[in-house]
Amino acid sequence: MSTGADGTGDLVLRNARIHTQDPRRPSAGSLRISGGRIAAVGDDAVPTAGARVIDLQGATVAPGFNDVHAHSVWFGLTKLELDLEPATGLDELYALIAERAAATPPGEWVIATGFSQIRLGDRSPDRDRLDRAAGGRPVWLKHNSGHAAFVNGVALGLIAEQSDLDAHIEGGVVERDADGRPTGLLEENAMALVQRLTLPYPEETLVRALDLATEHYLAEGITSVTDAGIGGGWIGYSPREFRAYQAARERGLLRTRMQPMFIIDALHPLPGHRGDAEVLTLDGGIHTGLGDDWLRLGPVKIFSDGSLLGSTASVTEDYVGCPGNHGYLQESPDSLRDRALRAYAAGWSLAIHAIGDHAVDQAIAIIEEAQRRWGARPVPNRIEHAGIVRPDQLPALARLGIAVTPQPFFLHEFGDAMMERIGPHRESQLYRARSFLEHGVTLPGSSDRPVADGNVLAGIQAFVERRSSAGNVIGADERITAAQALEAYTLGSARATGQAESRGSIAPGRLADLVVLGDDPLAVDASRISDIEVLATLVDGGLAHGAERLA
Repeated sequence: MSTGADGTGDLVLRNARIHTQDPRRPSAGSLRISGGRIAAVGDDAVPTAGARVIDLQGATVAPGFNDVHAHSVWFGLTKLELDLEPATGLDELYALIAERAAATPPGEWVIATGFSQIRLGDRSPDRDRLDRAAGGRPVWLKHNSGHAAFVNGVALGLIAEQSDLDAHIEGGVVERDADGRPTGLLEENAMALVQRLTLPYPEETLVRALDLATEHYLAEGITSVTDAGIGGGWIGYSPREFRAYQAARERGLLRTRMQPMFIIDALHPLPGHRGDAEVLTLDGGIHTGLGDDWLRLGPVKIFSDGSLLGSTASVTEDYVGCPGNHGYLQESPDSLRDRALRAYAAGWSLAIHAIGDHAVDQAIAIIEEAQRRWGARPVPNRIEHAGIVRPDQLPALARLGIAVTPQPFFLHEFGDAMMERIGPHRESQLYRARSFLEHGVTLPGSSDRPVADGNVLAGIQAFVERRSSAGNVIGADERITAAQALEAYTLGSARATGQAESRGSIAPGRLADLVVLGDDPLAVDASRISDIEVLATLVDGGLAHGAERLA
């Protein structure tokens, strides 16, 4: 993209309320863009000679929002596959399946996203009812958490032709009823059973998904995204997935800056000199940091445990009402440590999915050993989600410079259900925010979209209110201010992704990625933040969304 509202020349935005996120000049009234970068920032006026000038009439400007944990291909596919989110009961779900099946050729899969038993009154589908609704077609329902799937009897029959449903699956479960019959629920690594039959997706489908996802991001003021897991495992869609990102960029369909994380399953041993460390990496020794301001490789994504909603996150205390159930790790601690350290030795920063506090313990230990042996990385090591963090874990996170990525909107969307599983005595440990900041831990903004709504303004409001959809405040002491929440989604995210020198603040030399808002999230009542309108989004100084609003 080029500078200027029409794609050419310099651009000046004036008469604005600008939150720069630059501590040297926290606020301003005007700015100038040149060559895709911020050229000048001023309190009242900046030089306008030779530039197109837009009077924002008091609108608010902030750095473009940065979501550091999302799943863009998955999100884009929700716009292509059957979306089950509207279903609030099983009858509605069966009807949606039947409608899609009627338009699906016999023998082909009916694939749906957004399945959630919570939205269905904590009930799961019946595999036989799904068989009837789909008219004999195999059905694959993707759980909105990403940590489970549900298939019908026809699909289970196809799976059984290739895999032993009775075989032990490390880090995964094929659920069975009281009679020992598979119900259709596949937890965690058991999802690979259905993926073996349906993956990989065609490259063109992945490109189309990225096109749809990033177009949506622009409408919400999002200009940078980290995609948390591509290219392998049960979260990847093709071994060639990164090629789809490159193809989308080459065709002008990658509309936001992207930092994809390869899943560790995509890495492999790579020979080297006899004195070199044993490593896991990509051919050629490619690792974290390769790329440019538009498309750059992030850390390697590593799963250690599951989810709170599925009671599969690895915790140190029993889940409520489930004596002896502490969740589970997705692989043995020794295997996880070995693979993580070999990836780190190859130059990859680590992004370890750890939701339960037991999994967080393990992640901290691995990162501490990695940094002791090979030093810190320019792109920080991270713990993804950090859903339950005990007080004694906070100092270690700060001391090691670990960035954490809690999803504030989870509290609104799933907070009550999570509380039912962990109990009120752990309320303050759930998706912390204030404690991280008070201890000096890097706090970015993220959504885990499409697991939950990725609208950043809704995320900012959730950081401030910590209120569930039922109106319950969860962990009031962990609330942060709107200013702190805005920083999380801008400068905090830039720091967590190792890119604070180029984005996250409005200062000379920074990328001209901006969001223009119809009201000020730092001034309105907290309950109204999510209702603020995104008037325009600028990327590289060009109006990527909302040009007609600023004409």
